[in-house]
Amino acid sequence: MVSKVTAFLVILIHIHAVSSSDPDPVDDFCVPRTNLSSDALSCKNSTLVTVEDFVYAGIKSPGDFKKTGFAATPVSSTVFPGLNTLGMSFVRADFAAGGVNVPHYHPRATEVGFVLEGKIYSGFIDTKNRVFARVLEKGEVMVFPRGLVHFQMNVGDSPATILGSFDSQNPGLVKIPAAIFGSEIKDELLLKAFGFNSKELAKLRKHFQFQGGLSPTPS
Repeated sequence: MVSKVTAFLVILIHIHAVSSSDPDPVDDFCVPRTNLSSDALSCKNSTLVTVEDFVYAGIKSPGDFKKTGFAATPVSSTVFPGLNTLGMSFVRADFAAGGVNVPHYHPRATEVGFVLEGKIYSGFIDTKNRVFARVLEKGEVMVFPRGLVHFQMNVGDSPATILGSFDSQNPGLVKIPAAIFGSEIKDELLLKAFGFNSKELAKLRKHFQFQGGLSPTPS
């Protein structure tokens, strides 16, 4: 019979595993030695680290949202080495008028979105299918709990910008439309799940095939 002490320790380990996110850093910082691409966590000698390792200018300008109405510029330790091991990353999202950031979720991070410019209809859906959404204006902030589907749309007449911050170095990103219709899920399942006919499904497949990583359909 398992002792009470053993059972208690198992419960504590389980609680820690569930509640933990990125591991805590054991040093002040760990700027990667960029010449060692196969070992991204190998740190520079601290005497070689400068203030420039902790400054990033790659999101001063908007992304190219003219073709699709939306552009996201992610910032992780891959492009900003000073973030390495600090358990955070962020993204700049730019919208044309009417532009949409499709429903998506981040499996490993909570996101905080700060509206830099414009008016954004923004929200998330909880596990009871309740929608928490409203129009955010410049200077307002909204939080999207980890793992919950969320979305944004520019409802203003001019371009809009959001800065999103994540509490993970690698939050992950799953775009719902591309994950479903741009993947290799069997057509039969999708037809039954959504009530589409074959022609409607084929149209969705063609639209999302590039985002989902499938090969283009021959013309």
